[in-house]
Amino acid sequence: MTTRLNRRGFLATTSVAATSLAFLGPKGLRAQEGGVLRFALSTYPPSFDAWASSGTAAGTIKLMMHRGLVGYGPDGLMRGELAESWEVAEDGTWTFKLRDATWHDGSPVTAEDIAWNVTEAQKPDSAAYLQGQLASITSIETPDAKTVIMKTTEPQATLPGWFAHYNMPMIKKGEPRDTMIGSGPFKMEKNDRGVSLTLTAYDGYYKEGLPKLARVEAIVYADENLRVAALEAGDVDLIEYVPWQAMSQIEGNGELKLDTVDGPFMYLTFNGSKPPFDNPLVRRAVAHAIKREDIVAAAFYDRGGALEHLPIAEKSEFFNPEYANGWNYDPDKAKALLAEAGYPDGFDCTMLSTAQYGMHQSTAEVCQAYLSMIGINVTLDLPEWSTRVKKGNEGQYDLAIMGTTAANNDPDGLSNQVDGSLPNSFVRSFQLPTPEITDLFAKGRAIFDTEERKAIYKELERVAIETAPMVGLAWRSQGYAMKAGVEGFTNMPGQLTFYSGITLEDTMLG
Repeated sequence: MTTRLNRRGFLATTSVAATSLAFLGPKGLRAQEGGVLRFALSTYPPSFDAWASSGTAAGTIKLMMHRGLVGYGPDGLMRGELAESWEVAEDGTWTFKLRDATWHDGSPVTAEDIAWNVTEAQKPDSAAYLQGQLASITSIETPDAKTVIMKTTEPQATLPGWFAHYNMPMIKKGEPRDTMIGSGPFKMEKNDRGVSLTLTAYDGYYKEGLPKLARVEAIVYADENLRVAALEAGDVDLIEYVPWQAMSQIEGNGELKLDTVDGPFMYLTFNGSKPPFDNPLVRRAVAHAIKREDIVAAAFYDRGGALEHLPIAEKSEFFNPEYANGWNYDPDKAKALLAEAGYPDGFDCTMLSTAQYGMHQSTAEVCQAYLSMIGINVTLDLPEWSTRVKKGNEGQYDLAIMGTTAANNDPDGLSNQVDGSLPNSFVRSFQLPTPEITDLFAKGRAIFDTEERKAIYKELERVAIETAPMVGLAWRSQGYAMKAGVEGFTNMPGQLTFYSGITLEDTMLG
């Protein structure tokens, strides 16, 4: 017997019944009639590696070129992409049925392609962003060209979400991981490293009438003020990472529109491979030393909020009010914890951040000031973004400022930031084991009942508050801005904001 996931009441707010989807669009409408969108990126993608995490700009380009088995629609609900349906059996076996789709070279997307992606990405040395999760898949069967069957060590309730992540798109079997051959709505035409990328509509895309644009010119404006100026001058049509200090002026400009959501968050990561941050008492001392309202004011112009716990939103059914102030500002407690850890006079250390994004630098500067008040003398390291990513991946720091979202709106989406058993990544602390948390994440994935999962994640948050594998700092509003005539582009809800590039297939110029 096979049971559909939605009949088990799991993830009702982020998934839909895995039934065949009809992609509606006026028959015969070709993308070439849709014009050219000029999109200002905040940085040139550090990498085109399909399975690596390299930041939002890279993710946006991947979402134009590639598609996963499933994805998210503008409403935040999970939907089919290369898979037109999926279902889970009582024993936890997942079956995906593929739709008719082709790669950019015209060859069909097959079950063998999908199986190859999974087996390559799950290898211990793959350095894929989701390698740790994919490692639990024990076998993949392809009984025919349109069917993929995945078995796991134990039931994995969150498995479809792994294949909705923009860092786990499918690529053609045998292609290098940075291949430009995808199955998405746009093909890479050319790129000028560090300057711009040109993507053109793929006329073989599997969704009727999409994309609506003929071409996207992605132009790098690393300076956030120049990015805004380019939009105001009409040099570009759409910009990402709207600086918070510019949001009000954009809202007041009748020729422009601002689309913001709350969901991304700023946090601290630690180098757990060496003292002093291998000690949870020191990490907790840092957590209690920082007045987060000053970060919200300095970095985000009060468009955000203090974050003194794991980044689980207050509106989430998994929110735990008793832990809402678990890392509250308490300098006396911070000093006591430092003394207990053997550092009564503090110490010197280096904090990694970046000057390329003003909110990262401002957050680092506020943290530096408050840590000095408890005797921790911080030297800031502020390279450009690609170097910051490299140093984070390699552990070239003592503690670091990071900002991102969870993988999705479910607590399991935080595993990439919190679970120390996963491979090294700049998005989480470096070589910092979290055995109890790792076990609780595994238990949460194996259970479909929401109430049971709530209890598991409540215990996980308690352990996280005590051990501080990461430290929440601030929620932030995240914005895209565009000309008033840009239609169809959507800043996706909550933790999915960085998936917004998927809506470029629906975008058009009015």
